[in-house]
Amino acid sequence: MNEQVITLGGGCFWCVEAVFELVDGVIAVENGYCNGHVPNPSYEAVCTGTTGHVEVVQVRFDASRISLREVLEIFFVVHDPTTLNRQGNDQGPQYRSGIYLHAPEQEAVVREVLAEVNAASGGRVVTEVQPRQNYSTAEAYHQHYFARNPGAGYCAYVVAPKVEKFRRTFKARVKG
Repeated sequence: MNEQVITLGGGCFWCVEAVFELVDGVIAVENGYCNGHVPNPSYEAVCTGTTGHVEVVQVRFDASRISLREVLEIFFVVHDPTTLNRQGNDQGPQYRSGIYLHAPEQEAVVREVLAEVNAASGGRVVTEVQPRQNYSTAEAYHQHYFARNPGAGYCAYVVAPKVEKFRRTFKARVKG
């Protein structure tokens, strides 16, 4: 196994987490917060938009089964990288689009995929790329949220359509 980690911010972490939990080759997914200036913030603090943190999903994957490029391609299909500090009705800097690097060698692949997505969107991508810093795990009730609450309003109306989009677009990548 060739384990790698990348941290992704694509709006509410419940949406991104729900998709990556279904991806063949993904070992583990963890919701958290990163790249803010407050150590170990709470969800409530992050929601104020004043901590500088992003809601993120830390994705551990087996690079011998799925490449970083493929992880990023899925990421860019299941969120809108062209809206600044917003995904749907979720607004604020904590919902910004971002890719947070764990190793310097990840940057070349990230920049290449990002350039392709930016060209396809007419140059409107606002996804930030930075080293992952000041990471903390989100509270336990945020972990595996969609899997535990599929009938909750937000899950049914916001998360489920993203999961279905992933299933349709990446049929070969859905865990068996």
